Amino acid sequence: MSDARKTDSGIEINKVYTSSDVQKEPTLPGSFPFIRGIQKDMYRGRNWTMRQYAGFSTAAESNKRYHFLLSQGVNGLSVAFDLPTQIGYDSDHDLSEGEVGKVGVAIDSIEDMEELFKDIPLESVSTSMTINATGFILLAMYVAIAKKQGADLNKLTGTIQNDILKEYAARGTYIYPPKASMRIITDIFEWCSTSLPKWNTISISGYHIREAGSTAVQEIAFTLSNGKAYVKAAIEKGIDVNTLGKRLSFFFNAHNNLFEEIAKFRAARKIWAEIMKELGATDEKAMMLRFHAQTGGSTLTQQQPQNNIARVTIQALAAVLGGTQSLHTNGYDEALSLPTEEAAQIALRTQQILAFESGITDTADPLGGSYFVESLTSAIEKEAWTIIEQIDNMGGSVSSIEEGYMQEQIAESAYRYQKEIESTQRIIVGVNSFQSENKYETPVFSIDESIREIQTQKLNTLKKSRNQPAASSCLSNLKNAALNGINIMPVVIDAVENYCTLGEISDVLREVFGEY
Repeated sequence: MSDARKTDSGIEINKVYTSSDVQKEPTLPGSFPFIRGIQKDMYRGRNWTMRQYAGFSTAAESNKRYHFLLSQGVNGLSVAFDLPTQIGYDSDHDLSEGEVGKVGVAIDSIEDMEELFKDIPLESVSTSMTINATGFILLAMYVAIAKKQGADLNKLTGTIQNDILKEYAARGTYIYPPKASMRIITDIFEWCSTSLPKWNTISISGYHIREAGSTAVQEIAFTLSNGKAYVKAAIEKGIDVNTLGKRLSFFFNAHNNLFEEIAKFRAARKIWAEIMKELGATDEKAMMLRFHAQTGGSTLTQQQPQNNIARVTIQALAAVLGGTQSLHTNGYDEALSLPTEEAAQIALRTQQILAFESGITDTADPLGGSYFVESLTSAIEKEAWTIIEQIDNMGGSVSSIEEGYMQEQIAESAYRYQKEIESTQRIIVGVNSFQSENKYETPVFSIDESIREIQTQKLNTLKKSRNQPAASSCLSNLKNAALNGINIMPVVIDAVENYCTLGEISDVLREVFGEY
């Protein structure tokens, strides 16, 4: 019987590693190409930002959860939006039925956004918003309520995910064709570079690529290729690569294979630094890969759900040892429902125990110099570069997605993974091995079906009370800007301030760009 061992990406693992397996001594943390981290002292200087992804039901209900999380020690908010919000439909649209407030919060207008952040001073909190096709509208709403609060826009910090390419490849919440979507994204880059200088204008996401079934190597290769496409598009629009590079962030998945995940994060930093240098960046800060990590939702099991606490701990450990700047830990019950308050608190406490009790923050890159980790980092880097070069030869990410290459590769990896589980070649504790007859009674968080009615009533009231000629004029201005290549961000901000809804704004651009 073969004793061969491989990582989840199929990289063969030796029985033992020695100095002969390491190509050269790694550079120090904070030094190009940043394999060992982007700060020289890492968490000795400052812990990662502890975020907990939350959003459900109405804005008022989500606001209560945000205040709870802030009271428990969260130092960054992360907003989940429902599917209608993500794909540009108001809650009263026929296609919204059954989905309002289910997987995130329903946001139809600036009124909802005001409720969402009620009594939360936006100048003093960093906000991440997982939103893509309608990211420009949610950002416009956020800016509008910040202005109402009297906040200095130069001080606002946060991120919109805004990564549409991975939607075509892995997730599916796109609206417009790829080229039109890229135009919207470069409009955001351009506007934020002067009007919102501390805002991260895109979070280039490998998380959803991994959730769809990719390997660790594919996750970083596809994600960094997409990043390259965004930077090239921005350069073509005349945006300075050094300015843009400092406002890019990435979003990666943290899975169960501890050492492969740590090596993946280290390899990604090196590859991205080299890509940015190749694209003309001269400022080292513009070459740094900053990333948020989230523990793997697809690894959570309905069977024996308390086991997920151990899985999340391993994954969080990988993210921190890999040098993340920000982290969300999943609730143990998320294979069953949205997390209960208790599960969200346990998930946050997991991060706090790692930060304050484990000792892993006491030195930068504690696994740097490990024969195994350094060898694995090099192997992942080599395999990822091979995939990136294949995509480059196809004309880049947009072309490879249009040809279905990324989608096919992800589907094949997902199929192999599932076959390994079914054959018990891959053990999932409590699922295909170590099963239990005990029934676990886990409390489930449920969403009231009346949410759509509440949102519909709010929309009706808003449309009756707003200045309709002003709203109509804003939508007409938006159509003109979209048709004539004018940056849409100022007119979208004007539209939300005049109480145009998310669905109305999305529909104007559907008319101009079409749907994909």
